[in-house]
Amino acid sequence: MIVLVTGAAGMLGHAVLPALQHAGHRTTALTDLDVTRKDDVRAATLEAKPDWVCHLAAFTDVDVCESREDHAMKVNGEGAGIVAAAAAEAGAAILSMSTDYVFAGDDPRPRRENDPTGPLSAYGRSKLAGEHAVRAANPRHAIVRTAWLYGHGGKNFVDTIRARALAGGPLAVVDDQHGSPTWTRDLAGALVRFMETGAVGTFHATNEGSCTWHEFAVEICALAGANVTVSRLSSAGLARPARRPAYSVLDTSRLQQVLGHALPHWRDALARYLAQPAPVKG
Repeated sequence: MIVLVTGAAGMLGHAVLPALQHAGHRTTALTDLDVTRKDDVRAATLEAKPDWVCHLAAFTDVDVCESREDHAMKVNGEGAGIVAAAAAEAGAAILSMSTDYVFAGDDPRPRRENDPTGPLSAYGRSKLAGEHAVRAANPRHAIVRTAWLYGHGGKNFVDTIRARALAGGPLAVVDDQHGSPTWTRDLAGALVRFMETGAVGTFHATNEGSCTWHEFAVEICALAGANVTVSRLSSAGLARPARRPAYSVLDTSRLQQVLGHALPHWRDALARYLAQPAPVKG
């Protein structure tokens, strides 16, 4: 398989590229392509002659999106459609990443792919617009929603909590948001196997199980060997610009049918991630 990867320098890209290469696939990694520039996207895609375009490029700063919604819509909405259209012209399928933030999270049950959406934030609205644009531009599309990502190659919750805990804490973490922490390495492996099947449609992909951010932080501290107090904080008390879903656990059974298995439990994934050497700060 030949796979063109947009946003290859991002956190998920850091995991997807080696996963593709380990599986023996040829890759074209685009690290600085402006996905809103139609001619540039078209030229890069046609030159790569891919079987799949793995579209990871996005504007992902959830809180900044609140004050820059036009930009978020241009990148995450229009840009996704531009990439999908270029893939279609090149005869390629597209795998486009989306998010749990397309849901309102006001019903405490795992979200299925066909459940009604209702994003609470500009970021969620822009990613939902991207889903619509991808579906309209390329019939051979796979939209994969994921959640609560962490991994090497970018700032993430796990590294932040571990560093603060090992520095002596104390910590205060939100305890009224529920989701499924997902390691980029586990997700990347699933995405590669998914593309190998040739499946299309909308799917949910996260590590199994769920927790609150507070429960996640407590587990991080325990595995890191940090004896610190982790206080509970409400979302209202945190007062961040963007509203987050209170319950955004995703039902992954449809993806499990394609892959033949579930991703590992989030506790297992976290333990494996923290068993690696901590990133060196330059």
